[in-house]
Amino acid sequence: MRIVVKTKTAQSSDPIRITSSNVIVKSRPMRVLDFDIENRPLSYLGSDFTTAEVTAIAWAWCDQPDVTVYLLGEHELSYILKLFVDAYNEADMVTGHYITGHDLPMINGALMECRMPPLSEKLVCDTKTHLLRSKGMSLSQESLGAMFRLDYEKVQMNQSKWRAANRLTPDGLAEVRKRVTGDVMQHIALRRELLELGYLNAPQKWNGGGAKAEAYVP
Repeated sequence: MRIVVKTKTAQSSDPIRITSSNVIVKSRPMRVLDFDIENRPLSYLGSDFTTAEVTAIAWAWCDQPDVTVYLLGEHELSYILKLFVDAYNEADMVTGHYITGHDLPMINGALMECRMPPLSEKLVCDTKTHLLRSKGMSLSQESLGAMFRLDYEKVQMNQSKWRAANRLTPDGLAEVRKRVTGDVMQHIALRRELLELGYLNAPQKWNGGGAKAEAYVP
């Protein structure tokens, strides 16, 4: 038997044509929500330790600093919390001064008492706990604002004003409105200053489910 092998020339295929196309990638600036709360003592736990209740929440978008304020005494706490949580859920990041140690846990506690879902995990920029390490000075928002000569000063309240505010009187609520609004406006300016100077560490994820309590340093 004779086997004959014949070769076959492959036919050239049509050339591949690649045409350019425009790819549009839409992006937007990060939505950063600045907020602050006020609270009043509510009951004694023993000795001088007291429980507390949220009495005011103020918030503003850092690029649109129109401050929204809701006060206990004018609205039910559950309603105030719902409106804040709606804004919180829209934010890519939240910011404030010592919010990881005070404001966020306080709001979570209020949500728990109102039998509402807890705050979801969120990227946080805390201008106290995320500030660069330093010593020998107060790191309160009021002290930092004065140090950097910010245009917004801390709204002061004496004992008489606080007692009126905690009793939810009209005059007291007016003082709380000014204070919590001023805190948000001052903090927006403070965070901007700290970022420009490179004094803030990177934002961190906050999770209310298992976060440890941060120690307070005046």
